[in-house]
Amino acid sequence: MKCRHCGNQVENSFVNLGSSPPSNSYLTKITINEPEKWYPLKVMVCDSCWLVQTEDFVGVNEMFSDEYSYFSSFSSSWLKHAETYVESMIEICQLNSESNVVEVAANDGYLLQYVKGKAIPCYGIEPTRDTAKAARKKGITIIEEFFGVALAEQLRSEGRRADLTVANNVLAHVPDINDFVKGFSILLKPNGVATFEFPHLLNLIELKQFDTIYHEHYSYLSLIAVRAIFDKNGLSVFDVEELPTHGGSLRIFAQRLDRGKRHLSENVDMLIKREKQAGINQRVFYSDFQDKVEMIKFELLSFLLEAKKNNKKVVAYGAAAKGNTFMNFAGIRADLLSYVVDKNPAKQDKFMPGSRIPIVEEGWLKQDKPDFIVIFPWNLKDEIKQQLNYVRDWGGQFVIAIPEMTIE
Repeated sequence: MKCRHCGNQVENSFVNLGSSPPSNSYLTKITINEPEKWYPLKVMVCDSCWLVQTEDFVGVNEMFSDEYSYFSSFSSSWLKHAETYVESMIEICQLNSESNVVEVAANDGYLLQYVKGKAIPCYGIEPTRDTAKAARKKGITIIEEFFGVALAEQLRSEGRRADLTVANNVLAHVPDINDFVKGFSILLKPNGVATFEFPHLLNLIELKQFDTIYHEHYSYLSLIAVRAIFDKNGLSVFDVEELPTHGGSLRIFAQRLDRGKRHLSENVDMLIKREKQAGINQRVFYSDFQDKVEMIKFELLSFLLEAKKNNKKVVAYGAAAKGNTFMNFAGIRADLLSYVVDKNPAKQDKFMPGSRIPIVEEGWLKQDKPDFIVIFPWNLKDEIKQQLNYVRDWGGQFVIAIPEMTIE
């Protein structure tokens, strides 16, 4: 395959997770009786630009269909993260009623609602119907299209350029990463700022977060790779922050390569140096990841089989893409995990893709009183354990599988 950034021939394997349906292709009571499309889930490493990337097997329109069910506003900690970000960027960029803020992948308006609340003009770009509809209910203007050079040029011609563009957890989701990034250099005003947040590849590898790999994530990003991509597409990185979100993320600050005047922060060179010391730009760094993730799979399977043998009831919380990757890689089905609880009504009464485990509302926990609850969104484990603290009343325990098995 050819690298989706530099075009180099890519031959080095990072990890092979077998095959699975797209992680957010939840089944309904009708489609549960139909066959599913399964695709290989294999990730490669380009040894020219060091972009880690999936092989292409599934089209973007199939993954981000009208039935797309990921709504950002169901996480209270993520909402707080968004609100804090807006407050800080108002100060950094001196935003006011004359400014314009644009969020790409605005989802359900989780972030722009805080921009709008400050009386700062804004609009979102969100291609999935249900999330765009939810954002509009908050009074947010949404352009329901995929973002790239063509849309950016159209918006620029309409006088809708941005002082600040926001792109949270979407850079990994785009198949044509060059077209996507170049769009920001076109949409930004001469002195505008673009911020991007994404899970850091260094954490994925060191903390064995293999379940963040799924077909929707075309790329797995280091600062080394991102800076190269930005430089080729009209943006320059001038600062970076490390965040605790999603198991450890980066927030990249960028400006137009031709007009930006903000000084380069020492944070950029320091993180590049740390990535090189870890070995992100060396093949050997990726060589033993397969063995590590297979060990995690075996540990959870062993626990589930032992619990089954001892007549213990095990369920899961969080019908997240993470859980789908894990269950389909491990071959976990409803005989080992009875059901998955999720807070999102759009997922309830559906079934997990591949495993076909039913998704139910939280009331089932109080009725069934399971012995163990596997938390699939481990990045939200503290929030979830607090929310479900009442399971302690009957001796219920929480199970976390990544980075290693823990029972709490």
